[in-house]
Amino acid sequence: MRSIRLPAFAKINECLCILGRRPDGYHELRTIFQSIGLHDTLEISLVRGGAIHLDCDDPALPAGRENLVWRAVAAARRALGLRAGVRVRLEKRIPVGRGLGGGSSDAAVALMAIERLAGRRLGPQRLARIAAQLGSDVPFFLYGGRALGLGRGEELYPLADRPKRFVVVVSPVAVAVSTRAAYGWLRAPRLTSRLAAPKLNGFCALCWSGQGSSLENDFEGPVFRRHPRLARIKRALLEHGAAGAALAGSGSAVFGEFQSPAHARRAANLFPDDQVFITETVTREEYLRALEG
Repeated sequence: MRSIRLPAFAKINECLCILGRRPDGYHELRTIFQSIGLHDTLEISLVRGGAIHLDCDDPALPAGRENLVWRAVAAARRALGLRAGVRVRLEKRIPVGRGLGGGSSDAAVALMAIERLAGRRLGPQRLARIAAQLGSDVPFFLYGGRALGLGRGEELYPLADRPKRFVVVVSPVAVAVSTRAAYGWLRAPRLTSRLAAPKLNGFCALCWSGQGSSLENDFEGPVFRRHPRLARIKRALLEHGAAGAALAGSGSAVFGEFQSPAHARRAANLFPDDQVFITETVTREEYLRALEG
């Protein structure tokens, strides 16, 4: 029985700008993804028979077709013409539904693992198309590091790495935010070039100013209005030394960036009743090296 064991890293969004609603019903995004060291672990094996078996140490997650990892394995098998069965053991550490991309990362790693175990390559373009069909941010996790995301987030352009930063991720135990609900709370206009241009210009000015510490997320307004404690977490991180702080994706995790691990540890102690992670940014080189297995 052949098997492979790989990490699946979380992400944060340095900037997340919602330009408006597209004619297809999706929202047009401009975002900068950044990998961080917090990760799940997948152990994937080829087994006899043709079934997909998914075991997860989080009993709250579905183990069948409703799980994105299961669907990623099924998609990879179809694309490769693979008849062998697949067993996946998923060890969860990235909190679910907190805007950190754990499910998407798990799915991307599953795609890469099946490709490697099968000994056949789909090619980067086909693999990216399969990833995009699974979820808007799944393609990012094929490469990691720091990248500009356009469209729904699936159109990616690599960006230069910034200096290493230490990241405190605060995941409030009692606050959960559905991505679908968060998009529903947005007052995003229908996308037109007239409306999009000012927001795009502002995005470029904010994220490529060279200052390196600006974090912005258009979800913060509607999410913070409904969950004011998240705004208080962000404020506390900034007051205790964070160079920048923001909502992670559509939430409900909030993260702060620090220049030193000592400052990060002191800030983490502010939240004894929440799930808190102290981690660091991961470059694309570090990311791909970790996925070499």
